Amino acid sequence: MAKEKISSDQLISVVISGIEDVKGKEINILDLRDIENTVCDYFIICEGTSNTQVNAIVNSIQKKVSKTLKDNPWHTEGLDNAEWVLIDYVNVVVHVFQKHIREYYDIESLWGDAKTTVIETSY
Repeated sequence: MAKEKISSDQLISVVISGIEDVKGKEINILDLRDIENTVCDYFIICEGTSNTQVNAIVNSIQKKVSKTLKDNPWHTEGLDNAEWVLIDYVNVVVHVFQKHIREYYDIESLWGDAKTTVIETSY
């Protein structure tokens, strides 16, 4: 039986929910579809205040996506030091940073041509 195709919008919604469940901060969605030669359609970028919170965000995202959409990441890296964890769902790549590492690499500026959506949180 073929696996049901999950839309990027569904995946983004569930990922954002997973981030919010553990109070991830500064959530941005970068739409890369109009930029040539990109590796995916969307980046979701957020930050945690410590390596413990970064790990909690990553675990929350993976559990929520697995439970809700029955999908697992194609690749995950950065879990050892939890300063910058990348979760690759092929069309959507999630970056979970600690604040100082996010500021240092400044991915939003590197992908400045992308359409950015800032997610407002109530916490």
